[in-house]
Amino acid sequence: MKYRKASDVLPEKLLRKVQKYAAGETLYIPKDNVRKKWGENTGAREYFQERNEEIRQKYLQKRSIEHLADEYCLSVETIRKIIFK
Repeated sequence: MKYRKASDVLPEKLLRKVQKYAAGETLYIPKDNVRKKWGENTGAREYFQERNEEIRQKYLQKRSIEHLADEYCLSVETIRKIIFK
């Protein structure tokens, strides 16, 4: 964790308020609890959404579940879950 001077980060008015309550103390300010969903940083989420939509479209074009399972190297059960979701 990198330490930074509060006067370099906080507006002067806020700095004065913080000094009123914790002058000379070391404070840890945690990040917001806003977490990204799985795969948002790497693009995996988008990749799998596109792949699954492609599978659904091919199924609507009369491709068999078994053929799709072979084509995408997935189990028949996984293809069913994608199609009927």
